[in-house]
Amino acid sequence: MITEEDLAQQFTLIIEQAHPRAWKLLQYCYIKVLNSKSKGACIPHAKYIRIYCPDRLIAAVVAEKNLLIEVAEYLGIVEVVCVNATNLLHDPKSQIKKIYPKLWLDLQWIVTQKPEL
Repeated sequence: MITEEDLAQQFTLIIEQAHPRAWKLLQYCYIKVLNSKSKGACIPHAKYIRIYCPDRLIAAVVAEKNLLIEVAEYLGIVEVVCVNATNLLHDPKSQIKKIYPKLWLDLQWIVTQKPEL
């Protein structure tokens, strides 16, 4: 059985090898494949990609969203969601540090990197 982590690796590998312009952006982002467990979801247990981007890259990543969706669909993933990691980390109401400390650390790392574009 293919795990969410395996799908994220396959997604990044395809982007890196086939779409170098998009890879220049995504290598500075945190990519996570999640399983939708929402009862109101259109497709129960559908997988989707969440791309956490630093503030300075979010617009460029969103501009590549059609390409990202195409690759995701090829892997059987139904949706691509881009999240501004910088805003998430600075949101005083965010519980991410408490609930998901590893993710919080990973996001801290990506927002401090200086991309070489």
